[in-house]
Amino acid sequence: MGDGKQITFPFRTLAATPGFAAGELSSTRRHRRRGPDCAPRRAALRVPTQAVQSELVFPSAFPHLFVHEGARQQLEKRLALILGDRLMLAVTDNRRTMISSSRTGGVLRLRLHHMFLDADPFTLAALGRYLRDGDRNASTLLGGFIESRRQHIAPPPRRPRLLRTAGAHHDLAALFELLNARYFQGLVDATVTWGRRAPPVRGRQRRQSIKLGTYCSEEKLVRIHPALDQPFVPRFFVEYIVFHEMLHHVMPMPVSNGRRQFHTPEFRVRERTFAEYERAIRWEKRFVHRLLNS
Repeated sequence: MGDGKQITFPFRTLAATPGFAAGELSSTRRHRRRGPDCAPRRAALRVPTQAVQSELVFPSAFPHLFVHEGARQQLEKRLALILGDRLMLAVTDNRRTMISSSRTGGVLRLRLHHMFLDADPFTLAALGRYLRDGDRNASTLLGGFIESRRQHIAPPPRRPRLLRTAGAHHDLAALFELLNARYFQGLVDATVTWGRRAPPVRGRQRRQSIKLGTYCSEEKLVRIHPALDQPFVPRFFVEYIVFHEMLHHVMPMPVSNGRRQFHTPEFRVRERTFAEYERAIRWEKRFVHRLLNS
């Protein structure tokens, strides 16, 4: 067995789902029901960082995680049997490193994210192959398992954000409100802002690509590239870009072969419901070179 292995989760590159609310059960270990009132044992439970108010209002800070020691020991024993090795297991609440291991004094020291407390035997067998042999297929399976449970990963601490919606030529707040009412029955609870302006292009250098809009589900935030806040960019095209990102807020993003699909066939069908869709696509093809030079 090697000296150490690690699997990290590219949290910032994905449209991450917000973490559990305070007091919500983040994973459970299934047990045979002994009666009608038998509930599953809590294996990992988030609790608030401060005392609960008398009216049971949880504080806004993201809660800490407490792991059931019996669940940790049971997983440690299962993995020791699979690996046939001496093992010390620590359960973590890391945001990026889901699996890490090192060997000290003939003992494998393993750190696993708490999502593995509820892993099925098939996943634990893959974990054993990965730790023992560095098996690539096992690594792929583990990546899929982590991706399917990314809602268990605590989001990064929220930073205060400044929203800038009023541009020199386009008001994003007004566009967002109009689109929300027209296409989403006012149900989109995200926010919108202009993104940061990139440094000016120097000399003969030219951008090869440009992201006109992005959506971050963790923040429920749509960002629009400031290159669109120019007099030659028509209002209908800015509306199309905002509409496209709003769709990401309401449309599911399934995982296939370990990869998240952002633009599914269903997404493309609904995208075409935008009234100026064809016109916006034609305009983009005609003027994309000007946007790249902005």
